[in-house]
Amino acid sequence: IIYEIGGGIKDGKKFKAVQTGGPSGGCLTEKHLDTKIDYDNLLASGSMMGSGGMIVLDEDDCIVSVAKFYLEFTVEESCGKCSPCRIGNKRLHELLGRITEGKGTMEDLDRLRNLGEVIKDTSLCGLGQTSPNPVLSTIDNFYDEYVEHVKDHKCRAGQCKSLMQHVIDQEACIGCTACVRVCPVNAISGERKKPHFIDSSICINC
Repeated sequence: IIYEIGGGIKDGKKFKAVQTGGPSGGCLTEKHLDTKIDYDNLLASGSMMGSGGMIVLDEDDCIVSVAKFYLEFTVEESCGKCSPCRIGNKRLHELLGRITEGKGTMEDLDRLRNLGEVIKDTSLCGLGQTSPNPVLSTIDNFYDEYVEHVKDHKCRAGQCKSLMQHVIDQEACIGCTACVRVCPVNAISGERKKPHFIDSSICINC
């Protein structure tokens, strides 16, 4: 479907994952590309058919941010009747937020997996039972990216703003002070007509 019907990845970028089944679906990897599109096969692969939607992710998409994005939907849509869905998904969302902000720990990754399984097993309705799918499938298939966010404070897709560190190219900078004049927190310093520097402890990554 992706390559023959959809025409492949836009701009020739590298395939990362395909998310099926809407917000409650999972993210499948390159090894799943030949999976038959039916209810049983998608469930066996860690995703679901849902309404038949399919979203293709490439190398510029952060898998942790994607999981966080889909979880926002279930947090908003939860009816609130059962605690696993009402409270558990909020905790999952908070943990993902910590990770994308560079404040996560390896213990948080264990908490994500354990809490996700509890929510899946104990929620009362289909929404709650499938809500952890984006988290669980991405941890299973892209664990190394989660570890990079936690240990290296790195987002390989460059999407997590808090993990970005801006620098000035010392060879290209002519010291025109244009950046100094617009920086809202005075994080840039340097003499006129000489290379400038960014103080990463002050920079807000605007």
